[in-house]
Amino acid sequence: MADRLTQLQDAVNSLADQFCNAIGVLQQCGPPASFSNIQTAINKDQPANPTEEYAQLFAALIARTAKDIDVLIDSLPSEESTAALQAASLYKLEEENHEAATSLEDVVYRGDMLLEKIQSALADIAQSQLKTRSGTHSQSLPDS
Repeated sequence: MADRLTQLQDAVNSLADQFCNAIGVLQQCGPPASFSNIQTAINKDQPANPTEEYAQLFAALIARTAKDIDVLIDSLPSEESTAALQAASLYKLEEENHEAATSLEDVVYRGDMLLEKIQSALADIAQSQLKTRSGTHSQSLPDS
C-alpha cells in the first residue's frame, strides 16, 4: 500500500483528470452559443439536455474526489507531532511487538510439546497394532 503522500498525489492527479475530462465533454456536447443575440430566458419545455447529465456526473465525481482529498489531508501527521512524540510512539510499538513475540514463542513451545506427545501416542498405537497383528498371525497359523 502506498503512503499517504502518494495517495494524496494520486487523488490530486485524479481530480485534475476529472476537471479536464469534464471540460472536454462539456465542450464536445454543449450546444453552440451565439454571442450577438444572448437569450436570457430558458425554454423549459425542452427535453433534458445530455450535457446536464454529464455536468451532474462530473460534479459528483469531482465532489467525491475532493472529499477523499480532505480525508487524506486530515490523516497526515500534524505539525504537533514532534520527533519526541514519534519516538515515544515507536518505543511503545516496539514494546508491544516484543510482548507479542514472547507470547508467540510460548505458544510455539506449547505446540511443540503437544506435537511430541501426539507423536509418542501415535508410536505407542502403532506398536500395539503391530504386536496385535503379529500375535493374531501366529495364532492363525495351523500346526502341521
